Amino acid sequence: MSPLFRRKTADVAAAAADPRAPHERLVTLIRKPGCHLCDDAQAVIEKVCGDLSVPWEEKDITQDPRLHDAYWEQIPVVLVDGEQHTFWRVDEERLRKALTE
Repeated sequence: MSPLFRRKTADVAAAAADPRAPHERLVTLIRKPGCHLCDDAQAVIEKVCGDLSVPWEEKDITQDPRLHDAYWEQIPVVLVDGEQHTFWRVDEERLRKALTE
């Protein structure tokens, strides 16, 4: 069996173990304009969410005083299903694991 087939089989099995379908998950990127770390985080989120068919959204802290007060020192901040997953740097494998386990 090729390694690619084994990986896809493992990904499907991991997704099946989570009672939530990928489309029921939601990744939120809290960012601000002109932030290079935010751009880096977005690239990782786009890749992982695209691979797993997980929807994602972005929110701008300059447009929401509540988000600004909560996260201004930590941006970019990534939420998975409304819970803080990480901030500053997004690790692709850690995000993938959080969405498939």
